[in-house]
Amino acid sequence: MHQYSTPIRIWLFIGIVMVFVQILLGGITRLTGSGLSITEWKVIIGAIPPVNKTEWNEAFDQYKQFPQYEKINADMSLSEFKWIFFWEYLHRNWARLIGVVFLLPFIWFLIRKKIDRKLFPKLMIVFVLGALQGLVGWIMVKSGLIDKPWVDHYRLTIHFLLALLVLGYLQWLFLETETRIGDWGLRIREKKIIPVFWILSAVILLQLIYGGFMAGTHAGYLYHSWPMMNGKIIPESLSHNFSLQNITSDQTHIHFIHRWLAAMVAAFCFIFYWRSRKSEIQSIRKGSFALIAIVVLQFTLGVLTLIFSPVGKVDVVLGVCHQGGAVLLLCTVVYLAFHLFSKNSHSEFSAT
Repeated sequence: MHQYSTPIRIWLFIGIVMVFVQILLGGITRLTGSGLSITEWKVIIGAIPPVNKTEWNEAFDQYKQFPQYEKINADMSLSEFKWIFFWEYLHRNWARLIGVVFLLPFIWFLIRKKIDRKLFPKLMIVFVLGALQGLVGWIMVKSGLIDKPWVDHYRLTIHFLLALLVLGYLQWLFLETETRIGDWGLRIREKKIIPVFWILSAVILLQLIYGGFMAGTHAGYLYHSWPMMNGKIIPESLSHNFSLQNITSDQTHIHFIHRWLAAMVAAFCFIFYWRSRKSEIQSIRKGSFALIAIVVLQFTLGVLTLIFSPVGKVDVVLGVCHQGGAVLLLCTVVYLAFHLFSKNSHSEFSAT
């Protein structure tokens, strides 16, 4: 089995870290209301920020022409505008930097013939996903520049899920670059945990979608207590009509579903851990333990975010940490999936 060079593995790992940071920057951009502060998409020229008072006033005047300023930030000062501009500018330029960090070493590795025919098409998929992510990001921003002062929550959720797809795919490639053929026959005998794993993965995916809905509709602003919602487990404002429109667009429904999905995620994480604790695959045992640790942390961060956020807002630090916890949970699932299903897994096998 081909072993890829250390520089390639370092390159992929740096990409994973940078995409993870980009997802966190996206969370900060969203929570600070910065996402609509730059109203144009200039791939190259956009990397240059305003550098003098005249250019800053021009950027601010351009921002004033759109709904977010007119309906929400009409009393905003230039210094306040610079603050939200900074986060969106950083978010976009970090994306540009990711592109450079991927492209230049990629060309170098090609010249040096370090990338074989098997890895090449997989890396091309990374570039396609990255370009698609940038396009979807701009389509998302445009949705908040027309007649409402916020981005469409469906598009925001797609943007978030695409970022997670890029991260998960990079992680899978990274795991593949140091592979040795393992005992596939041993892994396929882990039948008792595979159904639970698929259910767990589906529930986590649904929860990630609802995390995007929570962010896009500001449903997290409604309730700041746990486990009660305005003093009740089931709030009075919750309609008994769980139509598709309500469960995907109504703030109360989204918040309620997100809470109970969190409990389901935690429950299935514990079920998976219990069933895999005696697995003959050492990496599965390690992964299931990490799963428990991260889901407890993530659940705690979610509760703390609710309780300690100001009324009508979400605390930026807690909110971003909560989003980061979700990403770590996904990375753990990808790790487990690789060691359960990839024939190239280099899992260590040992009896318990």
